[in-house]
Amino acid sequence: MPNAEKNRLADLLTRPLSIAGRPVANRLWLAPMAGLTHVAYREVLEEYGGCGLLFTEMCSAKGVPTENRNVSPVFRWRDEELHRLVCQVVGADPGELLPAVRRVEDEGFFGVDINMGCSAPGIVKRNSGAALLRDPGAALAAVEAVRREVSIPLFVKFRTGWTRDVEPAATLARRFEEAGVDCLVFHPRVAPDKRTRPPVREHIRAIKEAVSIPVLGNGDVVTPSDCLEMLETTGCDGVSVGRMAVARPWLFAEWTGGPVPDEACFRDYALRLADLLDHYFDPIRALKRFRLFTVYFAANFTYGHSLQSRFLGAKSMDEVRDVVREHVKPGMQLVSRPNMNMYNT
Repeated sequence: MPNAEKNRLADLLTRPLSIAGRPVANRLWLAPMAGLTHVAYREVLEEYGGCGLLFTEMCSAKGVPTENRNVSPVFRWRDEELHRLVCQVVGADPGELLPAVRRVEDEGFFGVDINMGCSAPGIVKRNSGAALLRDPGAALAAVEAVRREVSIPLFVKFRTGWTRDVEPAATLARRFEEAGVDCLVFHPRVAPDKRTRPPVREHIRAIKEAVSIPVLGNGDVVTPSDCLEMLETTGCDGVSVGRMAVARPWLFAEWTGGPVPDEACFRDYALRLADLLDHYFDPIRALKRFRLFTVYFAANFTYGHSLQSRFLGAKSMDEVRDVVREHVKPGMQLVSRPNMNMYNT
């Protein structure tokens, strides 16, 4: 990317922004991802710096009120990150949502995010996540109830819906704003789409033009050029990065004007994440979470499938570290855009 474009991107991402009157560090945020944006990953990300807002992985509204933060696999955090950490909750029934969001506010999170984007069958069959987009009345009732209950910033992450027509999503966005939502994070794909088609970025513009609150764009932001294009062609207020953030967590610092790390960062990153997974989780959960991570990490490399196979063959975190030390080294052939076929599994 030419220096002029790098500087323009950094300038756009570091413009002042506030959510419900609360300032955020910049306009490049971490997207919430189940099994990936856990406390161990977020600690690694914080060490690289540059992320404007952090998001937890998806937390069940039903479980949050009684979760023990010291042992919960999802509702877990470090006190140092709370001032810029948003808790994403999934649920549809206000009777379940309200105790959950009360606890989120009482614990001191920056904000709460209602998930209306997940289309996993187990979520949809409970009328939660993207299923709410089929029932705008229920979606609005959930938002209104949460807004009456808490004063912290309220976010909604949602998709285009269940058809390719963006107008219902734009209408719903307007109603969300009227109900008191402070920020929207929009993924311009239909709910059943498992990333087999590219996102429709013009739909981000449609949502942005429908409301006056901040709108963050999300979806297939892989390179700094992708990020700049999304900002300049859609008019969105910022960018939420998901899978690429797991592949290369230093991108937040890099895209906001910081240094580009050297090749050793891949090895250091994998080892650091392994150590923190061991610290926060029991051996079985740590290994499962590392295996989820390997899809995105290995996609950085030309022979990523071979590397991932080695990781998946590891039976313990010690074996994981052995694979990193033996097979992740400077000089490995990198790809400019990670292998998206590995992502779409």
